[in-house]
Amino acid sequence: MGKATGFMEYQREDAQAVCVRERIKHFDEFHTPLSEEKQRAQAARCMDCGVPFCQAGMMISGMMSGCPLNNLVPEWNDLLYRGNLRQAYHRLHKTNNFPEFTGRVCPALCEKACTCNINGEAVSTRENELSIIENAYEKGYAAPNPPKVRSGKTVAVIGSGPSGLAAADQLNHRGHSVTVYERNDRVGGLLMYGIPNMKLEKRFVDRKINVMKAEGVNFVTGVNVGVDITAEEILKQYDRVILACGASNPRDIKVPGREAKGIYFAVDFLTATTKSLLDSHFADKQFIDVKDKNVMVIGGGDTGNDCVGTSIRLGAAEVVQLEMMPKAPDVRAANNPWPEWPRVCKTDYGQEEAIEVFGKDPRVYCTTVKEFFADEAGNVCRAKLVRLESKRDEKTGRSRMEEIPESEYEIDVDIVLIAAGFLGTQTYVAEAFGIELNERTNIWTTANRHETSVKHVFAAGDCHIGQSLVVRAIREGRDAAAEVDYSLLGY
Repeated sequence: MGKATGFMEYQREDAQAVCVRERIKHFDEFHTPLSEEKQRAQAARCMDCGVPFCQAGMMISGMMSGCPLNNLVPEWNDLLYRGNLRQAYHRLHKTNNFPEFTGRVCPALCEKACTCNINGEAVSTRENELSIIENAYEKGYAAPNPPKVRSGKTVAVIGSGPSGLAAADQLNHRGHSVTVYERNDRVGGLLMYGIPNMKLEKRFVDRKINVMKAEGVNFVTGVNVGVDITAEEILKQYDRVILACGASNPRDIKVPGREAKGIYFAVDFLTATTKSLLDSHFADKQFIDVKDKNVMVIGGGDTGNDCVGTSIRLGAAEVVQLEMMPKAPDVRAANNPWPEWPRVCKTDYGQEEAIEVFGKDPRVYCTTVKEFFADEAGNVCRAKLVRLESKRDEKTGRSRMEEIPESEYEIDVDIVLIAAGFLGTQTYVAEAFGIELNERTNIWTTANRHETSVKHVFAAGDCHIGQSLVVRAIREGRDAAAEVDYSLLGY
């Protein structure tokens, strides 16, 4: 342990966010990193606990606690504190293929399980991680390092999101020849088009992709496996196949008036915005324009928040965000003790911006849509909302949200963005390979395994476990790669 009393001597200090009125003028990242000296002081706060829950990555009360990658958090915090940044990078990269991504977009499960959380503030592990990897790029430690020997084995990875990239990276470093297929025009999957640029600038995705290319990974874009190329052709060309095609089947809102124009899935809205930004900085007009319009976002998760922040940057006149569930408590409840994931109210960047711009929190709790109304041109113009309350089912003992009688009211809306989560993977790829799906339309495998019902075809990421976090997708890709490697080499 670097500094035994560091957690008592130093207070937590985070990277400074650019003020709201300035950052909403652009789609760039908006945090100013701490100096190296200050970041080392933050690393000194790590106590190297006897039981470091930060790296446990275990399920507690049905929720993930600690890092699913089992990152060696105390080790590289100590190395950062001591100024040994090269070794810190190697210890970090040993378990995490993409700290430049997780250091920006991960909800920091490590910090939520940090022992300092018991009666203080957690170690700023995510920012420490980001400082280590950015220094590694600056100093050349993260430069391409292609394998010296090739196995002669070939692997196709279908999908270039975090799980597919992690699997490709692992297998390439084991000497196998890997080709990654991506149906979009750019590599990155969720990282490229699912996460807004202000959370993860795409130049950082491209930077890592270029390293992987230099190390020998082959990327094929604009090819939709199962449509542009058959499963039979893939199986004939490659020794093994990994399906990492995500869980991109969005949950819809089935109410009267849903067919009105101006109602979009959040993933389509975010994808179009990022693509237009990257292609032409919006000059091509190939995005969903919400300027001077009343926007309603349905869904209270990270995607809903991203829709709020994106709408504000595009000049929306008003943004409302509906959440079916009640507002979570501001602090941990007695039945939600550390080191469980804290079920508390989180005000994210998009909501912060809405509060500053519109003077109020955009979130409306215990509310859902009951009906949409369209104008003469077929465009959505109003929505009927209804308030909900939690009631316990006497038979099952479970709580469920039910409508409050005579609580309906209407609001004016011009654009509706549905961010209600995902139902599972789009099935056409699995069907092309003849693979079994489970009841959630995810790809079926034996528990804790990755080989599918078709020999030599494996699954990883959201298409396997359902919609989850980037850090869990990376772990999925690494685990699938280990199984594929064993099946190819026998060890």
